[in-house]
Amino acid sequence: MSTALHTPSRPDQTAFNLRRWEQLLRDPDLASIEGRVETDQFGEIVVSPPPTRFHANYQSRLVLLLGRLLPDGEILTECPVSTDDGVRAADVAWLSPQRSKDTANEACLSIAPDICIEVLSPSNAPQKMAEKAALYFSAGAQEVWWCEEDGMMRFFAEPGREVVASGVCAKFPKTIAGQS
Repeated sequence: MSTALHTPSRPDQTAFNLRRWEQLLRDPDLASIEGRVETDQFGEIVVSPPPTRFHANYQSRLVLLLGRLLPDGEILTECPVSTDDGVRAADVAWLSPQRSKDTANEACLSIAPDICIEVLSPSNAPQKMAEKAALYFSAGAQEVWWCEEDGMMRFFAEPGREVVASGVCAKFPKTIAGQS
């Protein structure tokens, strides 16, 4: 006898994620937790340690570069996104003016930012990062970028399809090491 796992539809999962996120935001005990808080598809809390100085440095560089190259959009760090597998937080995110307007009143985005960026750490297993990228794409991201530990950038236009440059921001450099 096989056991079938029922997964909720995207709208049902999104509604659940947004309700659960609002609950977590009101929880005073969670306010004291150091690190990143995400959830799984069942609303269970997943905590990661705070980022290292190097991770935070790359986040800052990404924000500065995006601000220069895509000045009309909105740039967010640690951006909560409702996905098919709970709420995930993109290290850096860029929203087009329209997507920013569409999600302006949301504490947790119901649709992924146009660009979701992950700064990779030694603890990031490649398969887990590929799964996270697929979740962002399923939630509506146009592109997912990875910033490697050495500052090299990787751009994805769909799950598993790496491209040589961003289609949204063609002038974005291939490395951010030494950039500011």
